[in-house]
Amino acid sequence: MKQYHELCEYILKNGERREDRTGVGTIGVFGYQMRFNLAEGFPLLTTKHTSFKLIVSELLWFLHGDTNIQTLVRQNNNIWNEWAFEQWISSEEYNGPNMTDFGLRASKDPDFKILYDREMKAFIERIKTDDDFAKKYGELGPVYGRQWRSWETKDGGSVDQIQTVIESIKNSPHSRRHIVTAWNPAEVDEMALPPCHSFMQFYVQGNKLSCQLYQRSADVFLGVPFNIASYALLVHLIAKETGLEAGDFVHTFGDAHLYSNHLDQVNELLAREPKPLPTITLRDISIFDMKTDDIQLIGYESHPRIHAEIAV
Repeated sequence: MKQYHELCEYILKNGERREDRTGVGTIGVFGYQMRFNLAEGFPLLTTKHTSFKLIVSELLWFLHGDTNIQTLVRQNNNIWNEWAFEQWISSEEYNGPNMTDFGLRASKDPDFKILYDREMKAFIERIKTDDDFAKKYGELGPVYGRQWRSWETKDGGSVDQIQTVIESIKNSPHSRRHIVTAWNPAEVDEMALPPCHSFMQFYVQGNKLSCQLYQRSADVFLGVPFNIASYALLVHLIAKETGLEAGDFVHTFGDAHLYSNHLDQVNELLAREPKPLPTITLRDISIFDMKTDDIQLIGYESHPRIHAEIAV
């Protein structure tokens, strides 16, 4: 994963400091590109442990068109909890302690962090067990899954972009229109979080399928290792569904940034020696029928986790 290390080093050397919506502050650059040859191994970061099961369950959640965190938390995937929790504590029905600026306060105040963790745990347990509550407060709006599988049209219909691109790859492999977009200007304000990885294009050369992603905003320390692996896995899945082999994953960034409270962790990671990349195997069924256990990671060795607070 030298490509990822080179991105971190480039930002540390060339990045400029900027204020941001979280109040934490970042150092970042605008415009950067990485390329991964998927024949060389599966690009899961080895210089800190990165959970493959979380990546798989989130990607399958997208592919199934789901937008409610109940599906994820029942699989112990907590990636999206903060955004649903923010909707709950901002609602008129919430009557617990004041959680204003909860993400930033929890990262700075140990006592508040205890309170925050307690409220979050109670919220997630209720999401898991109370379907009516989950339907109302676990819903994130028209995020990735909705846009990928059910983009609303002006006549009240919908477009299944994933199925459309699969058919396009099968029937017209050299088309330049193998595109899926999550950025829907008409609905972006209804989303709990506007799409960061917002636009992808597939490309067929010979019997190999490649994909380029445009990511408008990238939390390089926490988010990008997940994004790399998620889209690399998507290339494998779409290649399987179209009878092709996985080619390259090209990752293009707009605003690529490191949060100011992650810089020590980044330097710790860069001091570590990368280990060999793992491989993956896929069960021989349709990707739309897959569950997490149908996708297996082989030969993954990594350095220990490096803890860092998410900026919400």
